[in-house]
Amino acid sequence: MSKGPEPEASTAGSRNSLEASAIKKVESGEEKEKTQKDTKGLNHEGFVGVRVTKVDWQQTRNGAAHRTREYSCCELVVRRGQLFSIRLYLTGVLDREETLTLTVETGSQASEALHTKAVFQTAHLEVGDAWTAAKEAQTGNTVTVSLASPPDAVIGRYLLSARASSRRKHGDRKLGEFVLLFNPWCPEDDVFLASEEERQEYVLNDSGIIYRGVEKHIRAQGWNYGQFEEDILNICLSILDRSPSYQEDPATDVSCRHNPVYVTRVVSAMVNSNNDRGVVQGQWQGKYSGGTSPLHWRGSVAILQKWFKGKYKPVKYGQCWVFAGVMCTVLRCLGIPTRVVSNFNSAHDTDKNLSVDKYVDSFGRTLEDLTEDSMWNFHVWNESWFARQDLGPSYDGWQVLDATPQEESEGMFQCGPASVTAIREGDIHLAHDGPFVFAEVNADYITWLWHKDESQERVYSDTKKIGRCISTKAVGSDSRVDITSLYKYPEGSQKERQVYRKAMKKLLSVEAWGKRSQIQRASRHSLQHDDLLEPPTKPSITGKFKVLEPPVLGHDLKLALSLASLTSQVLQVQVNLSGATILYTRRPVAEILHESHTVRLDPQEEKKIPITISYSQYKENLTEDKKILLAAMCLVTKGEKLLVEKDITLEDFIIIKVLGPATVGVAVAVEVTVVNPLSERVKDCVLMVEGSGLLQGQLSINIPTLQPQERALVQFSITPTRSGPRQLQVDLVSPHFPDIKGFVIIHVAAAK
Repeated sequence: MSKGPEPEASTAGSRNSLEASAIKKVESGEEKEKTQKDTKGLNHEGFVGVRVTKVDWQQTRNGAAHRTREYSCCELVVRRGQLFSIRLYLTGVLDREETLTLTVETGSQASEALHTKAVFQTAHLEVGDAWTAAKEAQTGNTVTVSLASPPDAVIGRYLLSARASSRRKHGDRKLGEFVLLFNPWCPEDDVFLASEEERQEYVLNDSGIIYRGVEKHIRAQGWNYGQFEEDILNICLSILDRSPSYQEDPATDVSCRHNPVYVTRVVSAMVNSNNDRGVVQGQWQGKYSGGTSPLHWRGSVAILQKWFKGKYKPVKYGQCWVFAGVMCTVLRCLGIPTRVVSNFNSAHDTDKNLSVDKYVDSFGRTLEDLTEDSMWNFHVWNESWFARQDLGPSYDGWQVLDATPQEESEGMFQCGPASVTAIREGDIHLAHDGPFVFAEVNADYITWLWHKDESQERVYSDTKKIGRCISTKAVGSDSRVDITSLYKYPEGSQKERQVYRKAMKKLLSVEAWGKRSQIQRASRHSLQHDDLLEPPTKPSITGKFKVLEPPVLGHDLKLALSLASLTSQVLQVQVNLSGATILYTRRPVAEILHESHTVRLDPQEEKKIPITISYSQYKENLTEDKKILLAAMCLVTKGEKLLVEKDITLEDFIIIKVLGPATVGVAVAVEVTVVNPLSERVKDCVLMVEGSGLLQGQLSINIPTLQPQERALVQFSITPTRSGPRQLQVDLVSPHFPDIKGFVIIHVAAAK
């Protein structure tokens, strides 16, 4: 495995040179002479008995037992709290009663007091509070030794030294390095996960699905986590060594790496580049010059390798699903069960009052200068599974972690781990970042009409809008699982409102928020909050946008605003319509619709206002999110007001077929159907293909010029290198329209 360009990227010194230098010493004439003297008795340096010369890590045997065979590295990789065996080569035969003294140490300032160094002898072997070892077998000048690490050992890269116990001081031989990871298979490890199917999914699966889109049109995007790919393990360990906490106090930082709470919080800060030279730099403005659009990434491997090879220069650019995908790779690589979670209608509560306040004008357009809070169409974060020794067993299990830099926590852009159970129960005073996560899934949503005289009027309140269809990939399949019930009780239920009020009280406690200004701001809001929960005066009409034809990229949009009278009176309604292309954060990019209508509604009558938005109206300002927001502010006689909104995601498609069975080492053909979605000729399109275990790196295929609406078939072959379910991602990339993405799961058989 390659290592970083800076010495601090390795926690225990050079990996490859140690073993080589040890072998050279033994083979030198001078060392041979000393070896001969040692076998006879006392040499001139005072050493007695045999000496250890080198180690066989038995990687095949240990890798199978520890489920680490997939790691593409030359080092032994094992999991804590579990036995592993090594074979030591000696200069002579070890007496039956003679023991070996072993030393393991991690970090640049290893210390027994900090539990980053252990010295122990071959005696009784058991998994317990300390490192132990025992001689397993001895054949001539070789002895097989079994070692056991504590289930709460510090994870990271360790240096192993050994000597025969009969030798005097300075007899330790540095043998090389191995990597110790968290162990979800060990019941005593904090990250223990009881289900083997879940361990396969959340630790060993190197691909997954990230859900994006809008609540009523959720789309699946494949993601290559690639935690076993070349250099990734070394890069993940380097991420820990680049953190500000390590730079400030290496000894203490390394000693804390036994704790998944500490490690995951460090990773949540380091995956984004804010406050440090972290991995990914965020960009939400729709302009990605000097870097890569967030939607162009198909997985974490290229990002992590680019960061590492670029000497830790942040990689441009990422948005929430990129941060979540990279963090999932890092944490699975380190052995922490992790999954990616998508929350639709996700709140970003900037003023910490558990409410999203949106200000609009008379056309329903968001007034950005006044609106600090926001509701994103979706937001993606991670959950990791581990015990909360700091909070108590009631809060064990899934923990929210978010690497997207939204708000600072303890002076850093980091978020979590926040117990999902604590969020559901409203215990937002517990560490870490409970109020922010609670608001993301359960804030109340209030829309204010801002008048020209700067007065404001509440036109819409909703306690159910935030936190919809919280989704993650199912265990062992490609289906979507709705986990909203893990985060909150059913919307509209008495229990859900009780939890909300409980969370508000916790928010106002001095213990939860040490800053009086924040408390006072939240208190001012809470004085009127009970009133705000009641909806505004119900208007005498209802309204709804209806899509008349599927909204397809490159085609005109055809919709209708349906208005219906609820009274026995004749109503005169002024309808102000607006539409804008938006980012997935719902931030408007450009207005594409602005018109007014006057509608007469007879008693109980329903009327439809047709709306057409041509492709030419939106094509220049459509972002890669392919999203449009429509709004209708309906002004009814008697001062009643109704706001109707609709998010639209433009559809596209790509078809992938595998033409035959897939087997390790055997080429198989893949056929991809692509289509030009536009009513104009396009050129310079490229098919980008990626998939861990299916092909090395990325495959790029140029597509001939496509006529308007033309379909094309593209064939290529792949040669799988690993068995099991493998994800192949295929993207059609064009300068004329946003990427069209697709993926397929290929079940690869083992070589015959």
